[in-house]
Amino acid sequence: MSDARLAELADARGIGAEYLDYRGEQREVSLETRTAILGAMGIDVTDADAVESALAGVAAEPAAATTVEHRCHEPEVLARGARLWGLCVQLYALRSPTNWGIGDFNDLARLARSAAGRGADFVGLNPLHALFAADPAHCSPYSSSSRHCLNVLYIAVEAVADLEHCPEARQHIAEPHFQQELQRLRSLELVDYPAVARCKLDVLRLLFERFRRDELQADTSRARVFREFVTTRAATVGRHALFEALDAHMREHRGAGGWLCWPEAYRDPGSEAVARFARQSADEVDFHAWLQWIAETQLAGAARIARKSGMRIGLYGDYAVGSNPGGSEAWSAQDAYCQRASIGAPPDALALKGQDWGLPPPDPAAMRRDGCRGFSVLMRDNMRHFGALRLDHVMALYRLWWVPQGFGAGQGGYVQYPVAELFEALATESRRNGCLVVGEDLGTVPREVGRLMRDAGVYGYTVLYFERDDDEGFRVPTAWRREALASVTTHDLPSLRAWWQGSDVDLRERLGMYPPGQDLGAIRAERQRDRDRLLDAMAAAGVRPRWPVDHFEPAFAGAVHAFLATTASALVAVQAEDLLGMTEPVNVPGTDAEFPNWRRRLVADVDALLDSPEAQPVLDALRRLRPR
Repeated sequence: MSDARLAELADARGIGAEYLDYRGEQREVSLETRTAILGAMGIDVTDADAVESALAGVAAEPAAATTVEHRCHEPEVLARGARLWGLCVQLYALRSPTNWGIGDFNDLARLARSAAGRGADFVGLNPLHALFAADPAHCSPYSSSSRHCLNVLYIAVEAVADLEHCPEARQHIAEPHFQQELQRLRSLELVDYPAVARCKLDVLRLLFERFRRDELQADTSRARVFREFVTTRAATVGRHALFEALDAHMREHRGAGGWLCWPEAYRDPGSEAVARFARQSADEVDFHAWLQWIAETQLAGAARIARKSGMRIGLYGDYAVGSNPGGSEAWSAQDAYCQRASIGAPPDALALKGQDWGLPPPDPAAMRRDGCRGFSVLMRDNMRHFGALRLDHVMALYRLWWVPQGFGAGQGGYVQYPVAELFEALATESRRNGCLVVGEDLGTVPREVGRLMRDAGVYGYTVLYFERDDDEGFRVPTAWRREALASVTTHDLPSLRAWWQGSDVDLRERLGMYPPGQDLGAIRAERQRDRDRLLDAMAAAGVRPRWPVDHFEPAFAGAVHAFLATTASALVAVQAEDLLGMTEPVNVPGTDAEFPNWRRRLVADVDALLDSPEAQPVLDALRRLRPR
């Protein structure tokens, strides 16, 4: 096969031959990588006829759109120029005297009511996507089984209506050993996902049995509401429920989790083997659908409480950039994903070897064929209960870094997507659901993405650590973007206290994340310069005169957030960890077993979070400078 024809096909399929790295330097993508990506797209690159056929197919496709005709929804209060603030939390990290060792939807409602009473207009959340009920140790919210569905471990069990009518469940909960286990789970510093799942699912099964016996069989009004929910969401919730039942069965009887490890007959959701299983295990499938119904009902309740409490945006959700290759989303829509590659990121300052997220890339050709309808459904399901939605890695609407199987993360290449069509679908669903869109656009953002975000009314994502001028000084507050959500940090970055003290550098050193020969003294010296630059910027902004800070204190956190609150950005978010002066990170990118990512809990419970002495200087600054 001619290299020239392969290169021509790679160009035609949107596989870039070069890109600008994080230093602004031009990098070439090898023909070997580009050819491997063509193979991952399902093209037989060893067959000349297949290559010619693929070229002819691309030539026959209609020209891609280049502009966006309609804008995303913007709440009227923001369109009038108001500047709002809110709180961001990892839902699983919330503590309370009533939860079962993991934050739940009741905790969320309590936090929303409390935050609203202090002037907050939104509560931002981690992705709430469904994970794997049969494998609760798999806990990353950014590696979900399905982004159409919810993580059922967030169900507040004792708030389920069926409990009142189920003496078996109440007796089970009241058992001394069960209460002792709940107390243990509430006391832990890290979420024990397997133990939480055992406790919750055991009781939820008892509650579902009561619902099946007394409601479904009697065809009560509540049963009809449930059946309507399942019918309406059959293609997403129904398929996910079937997957969950099959996945649990396969893990129990074959030790094979995720559909890629199942026997061949079950890998096609439309097969007779799957249909037979669905008939034979109808109650188990209904159980998993019922869990989704309960979870969705409770999330909807928390969203209503946020709004009724005075929040002008309400809940602010998070949509992950991809889903797990072995999960129900990939199983249900196999033609929409390319399983012989994964997405990630090229080398940058935080991950010098690049990143491979282990998530299958969506097929851009399939997106074009279905007019981006699959993406529209994803947006609809994710905007359902939120007043705002964060799109993780918004550049995915424009291009994604593909890593072919067998290649290192830094050996991948960028693949283009039907960007204008995706933005158009996004804007349509945003308006339909009355949901503001915030695009996470950190890093090197192509100009085209920035233009389309502005045209479509998609807010950007602005982080204090990265808001610098050409001389590396911190940008003056009036120069920050208006159409953006601004924060000091994110779940992937150190908390303010950790950044100020440099404990994030110490942690990365302990985890062996710096390459051999890296001059850590130079890194620490640069951090000291950054601290001085921040103090200079704060003094110049008149937030507080420049003063020596030899240790971290709540008043300093308040001053930093006062600086943030004076920026032009329409939205400001404070991380829960920064209210409490915490240093342990939520997630350390580039680690897996080396660090307990997505497990660390907050050090105060949900009722004390906003009343802690550490939180008051930050909250006072936000209320004073961004009053409702």
